[in-house]
Amino acid sequence: MKFDVLTLFPEMFQALQESIIGRAIEKELIDINLINIRDFSKDKHKKVDDTPYGGGAGMVIRPDVVYDAYNSIEQKENAKVIYLSPQGKVFNQQKVKMFSKEKHIILLCGHYEGIDQRVIDEIVDEEISIGDYVLTGGELPAMVLIDSISRYINGVLNEASTEEESFSNGMLEYPQYTRPEEFHGKKIPEVLKSGHHGNIKKWREEQSIKITGEKRPDLLNDLKMQSN
Repeated sequence: MKFDVLTLFPEMFQALQESIIGRAIEKELIDINLINIRDFSKDKHKKVDDTPYGGGAGMVIRPDVVYDAYNSIEQKENAKVIYLSPQGKVFNQQKVKMFSKEKHIILLCGHYEGIDQRVIDEIVDEEISIGDYVLTGGELPAMVLIDSISRYINGVLNEASTEEESFSNGMLEYPQYTRPEEFHGKKIPEVLKSGHHGNIKKWREEQSIKITGEKRPDLLNDLKMQSN
């Protein structure tokens, strides 16, 4: 999987060099290419924004600078271009799985009051939001997409890790336990020490339903509506 990221702050993505994603980069399972939009400014001070037509607060990123940065990407004909925007569709696990089937994703990170709509209309395939709130820029949402999508790339994780986790089947994951067997007076459920895989599987399914009902009853309602 190749990720090209159009951003004003490429240094923010240093965090992706750590842990599982960092190892996936080392193994060349994913490729993250950071493109500094500011490098394509023709202004001597590398200015990329300007005042909005019609007035209003803040500044808007110019379309020509974004387009030139986008055009610098090679072999982008079949790439999916995603603009990280609070106006986009809310990101969820179904989107993660869908995007993980792509071979090349281009992520466009906005800033200030946004990006000139004309270049969005020309190059963007889909707008994505990571929640109903506003951030200072698209870099953190872009990292969320890279992290979550990369986990579904072959070789990045053990396949079972993604099959049984929260949201993979529309519900939250069952609780997990490890050593010591007793912690602050609380013991591990006996069924998990039984070695009986059928009983463990049943217990985990029951716990998943219980936890989803307690923490996210909306998910259970969605599953009921889908089954009707």
